Amino acid sequence: MVLAMVTGGTSGIGAAFARALANRGDDLVIVARDQARLDETALALRTEYGVEVEIISADLADRADVVRVAARLSDATRPVGLLVNNAGFGVHTSLLAEDTTPHERALDVMVRAVLMLGAAAGRAMRTRGTGSIINVSSVAGFITMGSYSAVKAWVASYSQGLAVELAGSGVRVTTLCPGWVRTEFHSRAGIRESSIPEFLWVDVDELVAACLADAAKGKVMSVPSRRFKFLMFVIKHAPRGGIRWASGRISSSRKD
Repeated sequence: MVLAMVTGGTSGIGAAFARALANRGDDLVIVARDQARLDETALALRTEYGVEVEIISADLADRADVVRVAARLSDATRPVGLLVNNAGFGVHTSLLAEDTTPHERALDVMVRAVLMLGAAAGRAMRTRGTGSIINVSSVAGFITMGSYSAVKAWVASYSQGLAVELAGSGVRVTTLCPGWVRTEFHSRAGIRESSIPEFLWVDVDELVAACLADAAKGKVMSVPSRRFKFLMFVIKHAPRGGIRWASGRISSSRKD
């Protein structure tokens, strides 16, 4: 059993990680913006699984809040043994939009916060000689769908670089690359779920279980489900022009 921190732990993939970790007996630190949802989630996890749940209300777009969460990761009195850098959201805004605020917020939450929290956790875990970091990227990071793809490409590359720096330290780093997962994420991002073929959907609990198994084995890249492993193989070997064409077709599934 370890103490695990999950960012964005009140919904979607983050909530599934929290449930899976609590189910195996891990105590939790859950980070999210909404205090009411944090309280509700913590109560449900304590009641159902009998684990301790610490909550931190923080907006990871705010650097001061990220510093506060990083300080919790650095606290040696009750060390965090697993960090799941999951907080994020879809970006529907055009790269040509005059208002670039949505893109800037995406960089703050899914790049800067991941970097700062990964660094804090990595330093603390390296000192102890043990620990695990899971950074949630996406299959979208290997195609070309606006700033979301760019952000998730950074997460995938960063995670592999972090794994290189921590090699031999006892600290494992895993990049989770989900595809289409059954959560509220896609409706929030403005994507018509009906436009995505049924066979491409992955169950969120199965996704998390596969990722945790991969992390335990020390795998640096986790792509749950055979169909998405095959899709990733195709993406890596297909001509880039074809990837850009397919990316444009996928982007058409977004709402106007």
